[in-house]
Amino acid sequence: KLLYIKKSRILLSTFPSFAREQRKMAHEEQEDVDFQQLEVQSIIGFNGSVLGGLNIHPDKQHQIYSIGSTLVVEDLQSRKQEFLHGHHSDIACITISRSGRFIASGQITHMGFKADIIVWDFNTRTEFARFVLHKVKIQGLAFSPNDKFLVSLGGQDDGSVVVWSLDKKEAICGSPAQSKSSGNTMCLTYSNNTDYLFVTAGDNNLRVWELDVENRKVRPTDVGTGQTKRIITCMSLTLDDKTLYCGTTTGDVLGINMESRLFQHIGPEKEKFSLGVTAIALLETGEFLIGAGDGTVQIMRASEQAAPGGKKALKFVKTKKQQKLESGVTSISLRGRGHEFFVATEKSQIYKFNLADFSHTLVNTCHYSAINDIAFPLLCENVDGKNRMFGTSDLFATCSYQDIRVWHTPSQKELLRITVPNMTCFAIDFLRDGSGIVSGWDDSKIRVFFPETGRLMYAINDAHKKGVTAITATSDCSRIISGGGEGHVRVWRVEERIAKSGQKTFVTELEEALKEHANAVSCIRVSKDNTQCVSASSDGSCIVWDLRSFRRKQIMFANTLFRCVCFEPEECQVITSGTDRKICYWELYDGTLIRELDGSRSGSVNGMDISLDGQYYVTAGDDKIVKVWRYAEGDVTHVGQGHSSPIMRAKICPNNRLIVTVSDDGGIFVWKFPY
Repeated sequence: KLLYIKKSRILLSTFPSFAREQRKMAHEEQEDVDFQQLEVQSIIGFNGSVLGGLNIHPDKQHQIYSIGSTLVVEDLQSRKQEFLHGHHSDIACITISRSGRFIASGQITHMGFKADIIVWDFNTRTEFARFVLHKVKIQGLAFSPNDKFLVSLGGQDDGSVVVWSLDKKEAICGSPAQSKSSGNTMCLTYSNNTDYLFVTAGDNNLRVWELDVENRKVRPTDVGTGQTKRIITCMSLTLDDKTLYCGTTTGDVLGINMESRLFQHIGPEKEKFSLGVTAIALLETGEFLIGAGDGTVQIMRASEQAAPGGKKALKFVKTKKQQKLESGVTSISLRGRGHEFFVATEKSQIYKFNLADFSHTLVNTCHYSAINDIAFPLLCENVDGKNRMFGTSDLFATCSYQDIRVWHTPSQKELLRITVPNMTCFAIDFLRDGSGIVSGWDDSKIRVFFPETGRLMYAINDAHKKGVTAITATSDCSRIISGGGEGHVRVWRVEERIAKSGQKTFVTELEEALKEHANAVSCIRVSKDNTQCVSASSDGSCIVWDLRSFRRKQIMFANTLFRCVCFEPEECQVITSGTDRKICYWELYDGTLIRELDGSRSGSVNGMDISLDGQYYVTAGDDKIVKVWRYAEGDVTHVGQGHSSPIMRAKICPNNRLIVTVSDDGGIFVWKFPY
């Protein structure tokens, strides 16, 4: 009893402070609402892993796809993008109504939470309705032919089918998607002629559903396939609703008679599609397009042939029209009647096909894995005895698994791709004279490439023991400074020589190895006059080095894993950020901490960059929010939301027009700089 009284007193004594904390958090949240929003100019990215994630609108002028939690409506001619924000997690499925009036998107969320379905009005680009009933994931969506109903299919943690009324914006009825003896239901399609019939299929299950609106019931009819056991991944109904074609993981296609609800045929009997059929689309000619997991796109034809007993049997025949893409097909979407169609792949590439000659062109590409770094080309010139930085916002480079890509900002197109198979590039930088792209890789090599052709200029082997994790170059291009996973900072001297044959050769020499960090170096910055550099490490230290004597000038400690560091333009201060969510201002003269700000409420601050005039800087990190700060006042002025994965890096372009952020899901967001 005494112990209980003592605990109660402790709780009562802490209650006022707890209440104050709650009021403080509520006040901060209200302040967040009052921040001005950053405007997204464009997004370079596409989630190619979503089956059916690319859709061509019935107006033949727009394509709809997702990147993270953002739905993108893009004009096929002008490449102008519009963004629909509403989901708080990754989008898992997309569908468009036949009239083109509505777009529906469903998301995947965390275990135990409900997943949202949002119906968008295409004409106004606004949210029309939001449905919340399924758990964890929305597996599939389909509109009825006359836009009366929307059918949604839950994932394996939900396992239910729900029919929604678009007029009343409410659920009509629902039912378990499969029987207890069968596997998960994976795909869904609606009838082309009636609002009261739809089909679901999956692991050893295929059901035709009839909707009874008056009694608020859906009644399933199981389609028996006999001894043929298949996992169905995609489906398509003929225009007259007489035949259903189903693609399977085995690499063949099932033909189902919808009138008798009986299994008709399976094919091709030989030379099945490798890695399964992942996408299927019907043409007006009766033929159908097949997309396979190995990247094959081919036309198949269903023909009736005589069978024993005088009966006719359906047989699938492959045609000679075939193309092989780089990676597995995830979506096939027809434009108009199918004279053109678009194909999306696992590696986030979009191809445009011409049906007549089956030629194809690559129209969109982006990273398909985490982007580790970003760099803008900068030019350093001596003005009035001082080094000044100049640059452009039209070009920037990003690095990821296996490749470095150079992008043209106005057109959002990839200008150059440099590929190193099975290697990951951790850091990149441009030489100040524009002659090369410097990169650090996980195989412990520093590679320098020509920016025009992407050809290798020279490489430094065994630069570090545990990969090159940070890299930069001096403004005179005579030195490269690299940081490694083992914690060493190394300075490399680069000399250009002309051989007797007249060819240019490059000689690299290790000038000094600086060994004071105890963990991976995450970021390196060089001063404008090339006399000093600062390195940030995951060991909780940030060191300023003298590049003339190769000695430590200053060291700063913090209880954090440093992620990034920036010189203030006057180079008398540096700002750092890391996993402790703090933004710290440090005095270079004596290494003292002069200001500490809360950069984030959750997760580390991974990216930070300061404008060339030093008035503003931008931060981003695991909280998926981009923030613009005033340097002197230390307050946030603008906030940008749109990423659905942790942001890895953030950069302000040299002429203060744009902010570019890159994320863990391969998305590149280009924001308008507000000042």
